Formats: sequence, C-alpha cells, structure tokens
Amino acid sequence: MQIGIVIEGQMGLSYERQRDLARRAESLGFAAFYRTDHYESFPGPDDQPTTDAWSVLAGIARETERIAIGTLVSPVTFRHPGNLAKIAATVQEMAGRQVHVGVGAGWQESEHRRHGFEFPAMPVRAEMLEEQLAVVRGLWAGGDGWSFDGRHYRVRDARFRPRPEPTPYVITGGEGSPRGMRIAAAYADEFNITSATPVSAAEKFAALDAACRAAGRDPSTLGRSAMAGMLIGRDASSLVSSVTRFMERVGAAGDAERYMAPRRARWVMGTPAEAVERIRAFRDAGAQRLLLQHFLPNEDEPLELLDRKSTRLNSSHT
Repeated sequence: MQIGIVIEGQMGLSYERQRDLARRAESLGFAAFYRTDHYESFPGPDDQPTTDAWSVLAGIARETERIAIGTLVSPVTFRHPGNLAKIAATVQEMAGRQVHVGVGAGWQESEHRRHGFEFPAMPVRAEMLEEQLAVVRGLWAGGDGWSFDGRHYRVRDARFRPRPEPTPYVITGGEGSPRGMRIAAAYADEFNITSATPVSAAEKFAALDAACRAAGRDPSTLGRSAMAGMLIGRDASSLVSSVTRFMERVGAAGDAERYMAPRRARWVMGTPAEAVERIRAFRDAGAQRLLLQHFLPNEDEPLELLDRKSTRLNSSHT
C-alpha cells in the first residue's frame, strides 16, 4: 500500500515551507505529496496568506526527484480546462515525471465571491467537471484537429504542444455519489473517497466496481484511494497535545478527548502503532493508496513518527 501526504496549502504556508515538506516527505519514503487548491485561508483565521497551488507545484517539481506531486483537488470553477491542461503538462515537463491532477466541483462559495469566480449550483458544477475532464483528456491525447462541443466548453481543431507522455494521472472523488462514481468510471485513473471509515470505504468501492461495469470498464483499471486526517503522537499524552495544537490552529473550542471521539473512525489518529493498524484497516477495505491530511504542517515530527512504521507499507503487497 502506498502512503501519501496532503497539506492544506491555504493555511498560511509559505512556498518555502511547502517545498520543505515535500522534500521531507520524499526523504522519508512517502509515495506522494498533494496540496489543496484554495484561494482563501480556512479553517481558522481567514486572514492568513495563501498561495496558488499550481505555481507552488511548479517550484516543487524542480526541487524534488521521485515523489508524486499534484492537487487534491483543483475546483473546476478556477481554471478553464484548456488552461488546466496546459498548466499540468508544463508542470509535468518541469518535474520530469508524471504529475497528478486531482479535480473536483468546488465547494467554498466565499472564496469564489471574493476572487471573482462564478459559483453556479452544484448540478451545473458537476456538469462542468464532466466536460472539463473530457476536454483535458482530449487535448492531451486527442491528436491534432480534435474538437469538442459541450454546453460549457468548446474546442475547435486542437493543436496541443507538447503532448505529455504519459498523460497526467487524473484523480476524482468525493463522498461517493452515483454521479461522482460515473464520472470517475468514464475519465479518472483513480477514485479518492473522502470522509469515510474503512467500513464505509469498502461499501463505496463495491459501488464503484458496479459503476465501472455499467460503463463497460474493467474495475481493476481504476485505482482507488482514501483520504484521512492524520494526528499522531509518540504516546497518548503527546497525542492529546497534538490534537490541542490542531484545535488552536483551526479555532476549535472544547476538550481534546471529546474532539477526537467522533473523528477516530475516519482519521488516522493515535500512536504510531495505532496509526499503522488504522492504515491496514483502510488497505483491507480495498484502498490501494491512503492519502493522509497533515494537519500540523509546521511540524515534521508526525511524518517522522509515521515513517518508522510506514516504510514497509509503501509497497504493493503490504
């Protein structure tokens, strides 16, 4: 099983800190480094500085060597698909390895309003996402003269240079709606389930298999991963301290133990040994990769604590 790291890049993190985290994750043997794609800082104080996800990834592409990099996820509302296709192909050339493009429908209405982006109703955004995926796939691999005539996007006589080889790795996901699974079956290389326990993830992966078969696709050709929050401590006491620091960071009030209780089933939370057991539970549920949200991104210790136990988990047979 492969383990990746996800950071909330909008939470006041400088480019230098994001670069250093990517380098540290690579040196510790993690398989992937992703960042969110938001223009407004949250959770917590809304006046923290933010950076553009793809600009940051372009820099990280030049300063790492092996680790997979990408967004998880870029909202369809932020970039025209022709623009996204070119950006991803450029970052892939800069990296010298396949880049990962996580895309979604977007959800944070206030950042759209404050930055001048349109924010149509969810059914429209889902329709836009489906067309976006058709366009980026077509531009990357459709050949000269490829055209597309959709409700939201139109392409005429495409001539895309350089054509990325291989095409970027496309990730879609969410909480597992039927439409989301249908879109993944049609266009994605991987489906990422969010807000899931190992039990609910297994149920969603079974539904994903059915969506693939309905689309005429072999389910084994669509990768599957889970995203989970990560808070790790050397022991029970240091875990409570870590949770308390996270709560302070996001402005959450109350008792750390009470905060942890409803999240334990969905997050990788505990000592390193407990974290590994939770990782194995997601693996046994059918996740081929587990993408951990690093909720204390100004600290390296959570990565280092997990690394002592997870090196053997970054394999296909664990």
